[in-house]
Amino acid sequence: MWLIKAALGAAGGVLADQWKEYFYCESIPADILAVKGQKRTSGRSSNTKGSDNIITNGSIIAVADGQCMLIVEQGKVVEVCAEPGEFTFDASTEPSIFSGDLGESIGQVFQTIGKRFTFGGEAPKDQRVYYFNTKELIGNKYGTASPVPFRVVDQRAGIDIDISIRCFGEYSYRVTNPLLFYTNVCGNVEAGYERSQIDSQLKTELLTALQPAFARISDMGIRYSALPGHTTELAQALNEELSAKWRDLRGLEIVSFGVCNRGGLRPVWLRRRRHLGGEDRPPHRYQNGHLRVYQQHLQPGRYRGGGL
Repeated sequence: MWLIKAALGAAGGVLADQWKEYFYCESIPADILAVKGQKRTSGRSSNTKGSDNIITNGSIIAVADGQCMLIVEQGKVVEVCAEPGEFTFDASTEPSIFSGDLGESIGQVFQTIGKRFTFGGEAPKDQRVYYFNTKELIGNKYGTASPVPFRVVDQRAGIDIDISIRCFGEYSYRVTNPLLFYTNVCGNVEAGYERSQIDSQLKTELLTALQPAFARISDMGIRYSALPGHTTELAQALNEELSAKWRDLRGLEIVSFGVCNRGGLRPVWLRRRRHLGGEDRPPHRYQNGHLRVYQQHLQPGRYRGGGL
């Protein structure tokens, strides 16, 4: 009795999977990074009894702007498409009499029925379509909880000092390598992968990379008060610092990095004082983005730094 049930289940399942599928994805929301593709079925469709996670040979997958499509078969990525338009999946291991040579397809169908029969009538495979959001993801706020060191060098004024600053603003990033993102981050997600699942980790790593990024900007001779005008260089410096963790591991890159002009950068204290040439000069402090020279000289052992 159970052999008959398995045979009927295998034959019925294969016949139900003969229809080609049409996969699509609506506009992916800004808070979603990856989502599983859905088969389009309406009230007029006869393709309502096919197996889940089975893609019939010759099925069509629609890809829109700002999306990248991945086909995963048996846990392995077999197809990638990032160009908008229609993608025909003609390399599926699930045959269809509606695709390819009819005689060859009929033979493959009977082979599939025999294979499913050995598994009790179930399909021994898993095929999925995933869509990835490749648009720029904006509105990611950041802020330094503790001051970040920044070195200020001015050859003309003979200044070489270290200050600590606080900064806040927003940055944007995008998925540039969906294959890496799927392999190392989201994996075999059932529904969708949200930004909230990774944003806290990204923000922590970004703030950690701010200090070496500021060092790169300082080496260019850029003062802290001029940082809002050099956000492109700052974004490039952050990408270089985060390349190992973001680009090479997760397939992510920073697109833009913004610093608020009003109160976005604040010097907190002077950490070290050193003058080029070794001359004895009065101490300098920053105030409102400018250097202010005090008329009293720094006595050894008395200055320990302080708030502005």
